[in-house]
Amino acid sequence: MSDASATPPTPLPLPHSAQSPTAHDDGLPIDALPDEFAVQIADSVQSFLLSVPEIAKGDEPGSAISLLLLEVSQLLLTGGRLGAIEDVLPEDRYEPDTEPDADEDELRQRLAQLLAPIDVYHEVFDPYGPPDKPVPCRISDDLAEVVTELRHGMVHFREGRVSEALWWWQFSYLANWGSTATSVLRALQSLVAHVRMDSPISAPVDGTDTDHDGLTDEQLEQQAGDLMAAELGL
Repeated sequence: MSDASATPPTPLPLPHSAQSPTAHDDGLPIDALPDEFAVQIADSVQSFLLSVPEIAKGDEPGSAISLLLLEVSQLLLTGGRLGAIEDVLPEDRYEPDTEPDADEDELRQRLAQLLAPIDVYHEVFDPYGPPDKPVPCRISDDLAEVVTELRHGMVHFREGRVSEALWWWQFSYLANWGSTATSVLRALQSLVAHVRMDSPISAPVDGTDTDHDGLTDEQLEQQAGDLMAAELGL
């Protein structure tokens, strides 16, 4: 079934400058703006698709968390731009099939090996939904899933189906990879905060001495991962 058969989300209002029927504030014809916007989105997506597998190789394990934090943050800025514009409608209502992503499992395994001590984290999927217990997730699974969804749109973009690519990136951002990447960002930011502040997960508070001088970042990350696994009963 076509991806485009799904009902798109309710359009969001555009900024006033983007509603001009003739020209943008910089003098460009309004018809030229989608191409420029599409190129910017595609460049950002491509940067993420190149960077995450490179990080997953493990050549610089000491900076992997920080680099992933940067990459996911930048991707979510791109997602925010997609979410803030009106609905993109593809020119063709039937989406040609794309080949399955054969690299997803390999990327997931590489990331899982690289992030082994801190791969598992807690997450609540819908902050506005009914109260629910946090569930265990894996950064490696989530990043591999996001990469796969972005690659799907990139196939269309490279083959000249620009509106189809933008529709897919926008729809899948709102439906899936936006929330997934946001969860990963929260986990990565928390890891960086715990490590930089010498405060392993579940460390005592309320005046208890939490000085961990002498522990390396890797040891603190290992403590965090062990505590996460224990809490989740893994």
